[in-house]
Amino acid sequence: MPDTWTLLIIDDCAEDRKIYRRYLLKDPQNSYQIFEADSAEEGLALCQSIHCDVILLDFCLPDMSGLDLLERLKKRKVEAPVSIIMLTGRGDEAVAVQAMKRGAHDYLVKQHLQLDVLQLAVRNAIKQSCLEVKLSKTQERQRLIATTALRIRQSLNLEEILHTAVVEVQQLLKCDRVMVYQFTSDMDGKIVASSGEPEQICNNLWDTCYQEESSFVTTQVAHSTITTKQKNLVVAYSDLGENHRWRCRRRISHNHEASLSHLCFQTKEQLNPQVNLVVPINLNQNNNPNPKLWGFLIAQPISQDRLWPADEVEILNQVSVQLAIAIQQAELLAMTQAALIKEKELNKFKSQIVTIVSHEYRTPLASILAAASTIKQHGAQLNESRKNRFLQIIEQKTRHLSKLVDDMLLVHQLELDKTKFKPQQLDLLQFTSELIEDQQEVLGDRHELILQITGNHQSFWGDRGLLRQILLNLLSNAIKYSPEGGNIEIYLNGKESEILLEIQDKGIGIPLADQENLFKSFSRGSNVDTIPGTGLGLVITKACVELHGGSISLSSQEGQGTKVTVRLPKQHSNC
Repeated sequence: MPDTWTLLIIDDCAEDRKIYRRYLLKDPQNSYQIFEADSAEEGLALCQSIHCDVILLDFCLPDMSGLDLLERLKKRKVEAPVSIIMLTGRGDEAVAVQAMKRGAHDYLVKQHLQLDVLQLAVRNAIKQSCLEVKLSKTQERQRLIATTALRIRQSLNLEEILHTAVVEVQQLLKCDRVMVYQFTSDMDGKIVASSGEPEQICNNLWDTCYQEESSFVTTQVAHSTITTKQKNLVVAYSDLGENHRWRCRRRISHNHEASLSHLCFQTKEQLNPQVNLVVPINLNQNNNPNPKLWGFLIAQPISQDRLWPADEVEILNQVSVQLAIAIQQAELLAMTQAALIKEKELNKFKSQIVTIVSHEYRTPLASILAAASTIKQHGAQLNESRKNRFLQIIEQKTRHLSKLVDDMLLVHQLELDKTKFKPQQLDLLQFTSELIEDQQEVLGDRHELILQITGNHQSFWGDRGLLRQILLNLLSNAIKYSPEGGNIEIYLNGKESEILLEIQDKGIGIPLADQENLFKSFSRGSNVDTIPGTGLGLVITKACVELHGGSISLSSQEGQGTKVTVRLPKQHSNC
């Protein structure tokens, strides 16, 4: 900000001009260079020859209305905005509104004008003008950065991204050369892109610090920070190989931790090293508070005497952020392509699994075929009891095959993330009771389903289809792996914000070594023997539970049974 502000008074009353001058020259906060004009034309002429920070404009002038002069002043093309304060001898609100609409920053009534009022009004006008200049520069800088960022991010090829970045930044900052330096491992690195012929640089970035006035300073390249305890000029050197070194030069205030934004890259043969502007390229991985230092974006000036203004430092900093995003996108694409290769290998593996699953079809199909053939060939000789037994076998095996097909399709949908969560408000108690009653009807006398209910089950939102999958799979497993029969206990406990569902059986249990893999596709306990199954039930159940935003856990002891615990929130975030 300037030490002295330029102010123009346009007023045909010499006495008023004298008062304004006296008031302003007594301002303890600002200094003013004051010019005067007693007519609109003289004021316009002065505005052509000098730049005024503030104009005090009288509403009534002998040759032109103050509003008309305000309109003409606003149409002038000037680099910096001018703050205009309208003055009038009468407090007319309509005039004030017109003046403000045409661009005046303030409106003062002469008869109420006091020293402190005028000083404050001028100070405020200057502040507003400075803010407008700052805003204008910020908008232009953001426009340039956005344009550069758009060009950088038009490609997902890392080599093209880096090449575009150095070319665009060179044009943006009008510098001699722009380079991208990438760290490899153990602080080794190399220039991976340059807008000109890259100089061969080497590896080690171990730094030694030198400082004026023997004040304490530490430079941390890996974390892109500089910490100092005293105000001083920091000069830090580090080897970049046999022929090069970098130097950091920046004035840092007391107890200040600053971004490492000024580095000097030079050859040792240079007697007058060029001062380069360098900013870190930090990759933000999974919202990690400590981003990874990927490398540096280095701008080399045309002239060794060039100073880097703050807005150019900010431009390079923001471009480095956009470059980091583009690098992450390119790396993500590379990872996706690698994942596709892995997916092909997985599909190959799945085709092998089909062979295993097909076994689950052959056994029930053989039973169906045998039962149907017996009825067809010997139906006349079979009594009703035998005939019904064969029909029951056909029905059971057909249901088993139908469920197997449904499970395979559902697993496929879950793997492709095509299963949608469609919550609705449910009477969970009624839903669970009806489903258990339906299951009890098709069970023999060897198993009994016992439902125990506690707590509050109101205000529950869930997906009816997914909930059915959860309950049926867990009940089916409990029944199937309790071949000797017995009670299957279902506990439904409604808490304040969640539902707790527990299903306990007294079956064969699961060996401890097998339990950690039970939620993986095609994984089963090693003690299932000839009990049919594909190992998909728990996989489907877990996916359905997680779509509800819940969790599932399992505890079991071989020979003593298994308990599965499901926790479901009463209201999912999508509800």
